[in-house]
Amino acid sequence: MSNNVTMEKLTALAKSRGFVYPGSEIYGGLANSWDYGPLGVELKRNIVDAWWKRFVTSRKDMVGIDAAIIMNPKVWEASGHTSEFTDPLVECKKCHTRFRADQIDVTAACAHCGAKDEFTQSKNFNLMFKTFLGSTEDDSSVAYLRGELAQGMFVDFPLVVQTSRKRVPFGIAQIGKCFRNEITPGNFIFRTREFNLMEFEYFVNPSEWEKWFEYWLGEMKSWLLFLGVKEDQFVLTEIQDGERAHYSKRTVDIEYLYPFGQKELYGIAYRTDFDLKNHMEKSGKDMRYMDPMNNEKYIPHVIEPTFGIDRSVLVTLLSAYTEEEVPTAEEGETDSRIVLKLPKALAPFKIAILPLSKKQELNTVAEPIAEKLRARWSVDYDETQSIGKRYRRQDEIGTPYCVTVDFDSLNDHAVTIRDRDSMKQVRIKIDELEQWFNLHLSS
Repeated sequence: MSNNVTMEKLTALAKSRGFVYPGSEIYGGLANSWDYGPLGVELKRNIVDAWWKRFVTSRKDMVGIDAAIIMNPKVWEASGHTSEFTDPLVECKKCHTRFRADQIDVTAACAHCGAKDEFTQSKNFNLMFKTFLGSTEDDSSVAYLRGELAQGMFVDFPLVVQTSRKRVPFGIAQIGKCFRNEITPGNFIFRTREFNLMEFEYFVNPSEWEKWFEYWLGEMKSWLLFLGVKEDQFVLTEIQDGERAHYSKRTVDIEYLYPFGQKELYGIAYRTDFDLKNHMEKSGKDMRYMDPMNNEKYIPHVIEPTFGIDRSVLVTLLSAYTEEEVPTAEEGETDSRIVLKLPKALAPFKIAILPLSKKQELNTVAEPIAEKLRARWSVDYDETQSIGKRYRRQDEIGTPYCVTVDFDSLNDHAVTIRDRDSMKQVRIKIDELEQWFNLHLSS
């Protein structure tokens, strides 16, 4: 068994099995643009739903919002994004390819054309996506697509406190799309110009920030284990002074060991009172919190755990991808199979119903089973090609269980259930299927 997956293997599987497609492919594509296919959107939704349940609805100290993507540009001025949200950029003077200066050796040859000593001086490149509101395109109509989710939660903080009546410590969570004009996006869905985030701002008394920072860092590690990521696949990296975002006093990146190297997956930042204080100064609105226990009025400090949805999908697929040699019917011979050993809760399909042949008498048994189980779980129905090829197809998309309806089912009213990971099979009565799956899909 091997998990030695390459990005080329994963990208090919993702396309062929309907997880992720190249964007705008019929027109030659668009660089680093990706669409989620039928299985990819189910995997992503399962991850998002599990995150929301774990971090929001199952907790008494968390509420959610859904803020607008386009906000008053004064929000981004107050937060520092129009001046500080930058990456260092250099350009090859020969081929005009642009690179992030902190990710290449500027004394080496250009990776695109091979020219030497042809890079421009580094300059700051603002990552905010600029747009215009209304019919004119001038300074008076400039707006921005949000580069992060946080600011919507900060500007709504007073209203959330007022309407939810939550007491510090508590959090505001949000899920949504963000946009960054990245200089060098790439590596499949790892870095794109439009991406999806799950994030919350956790508001604390300034004296308790260290306790809550460690608590949420532990919760993020626990979430990764839920996704199927093993502890030896990620690394905690303390970001040093001078390398942190302009708003952060402490940042820890959770980095994953991708096939292309150790890179950031998630991050947790201690944003102090930077945002609420700046918005209070710039807007003139009182952003302080009144503690009803002691009538103390103060600006809360903030712990911010950030979870990229697209990177969550990527590491879930990378961690689940497995190549195995399995025995065949011929004694002493083996065959290879690719299997996505996805956590059951995240698999796009939980069950596949596979009639042994297309004959009508089997379909009359198999289709009602599929309809009944579909009321509780996501179910695939597949009757094309040999049963062996159908098993392999379900292995590759991560379906935990296959139910085979054969000709014996017509007489014994039983079916065969095959386990994805062990490939073991068990015979179960049809009227006991719901009870069996209740037990095995809840674990």
